[in-house]
Amino acid sequence: MLETELKFFYENLPQWLEKHADRVALVKGAELVGLFDNEEQAVATGARLFGLESFLVRRVEAEEPSFDVPALTFGLLCASNLPPIARSQGQS
Repeated sequence: MLETELKFFYENLPQWLEKHADRVALVKGAELVGLFDNEEQAVATGARLFGLESFLVRRVEAEEPSFDVPALTFGLLCASNLPPIARSQGQS
């Protein structure tokens, strides 16, 4: 999911960094739909234009964003795709 959008984003990132650093890109397929000041504007526009179809919203920045989910870090949640019942029965 979003493979086309991510490929397009990373292919164009170097040139976007020159003129649009710290803006937020809205990408659908292999097309830049627009650049926005914040994620909320980009998501609202994407939802209005594409409804429930997938689209990519990503900040134009040189470093990859990092995410920290304390509940995963401390083992309070499991990032497995298996339903809770299958995990509790020892399947992995």
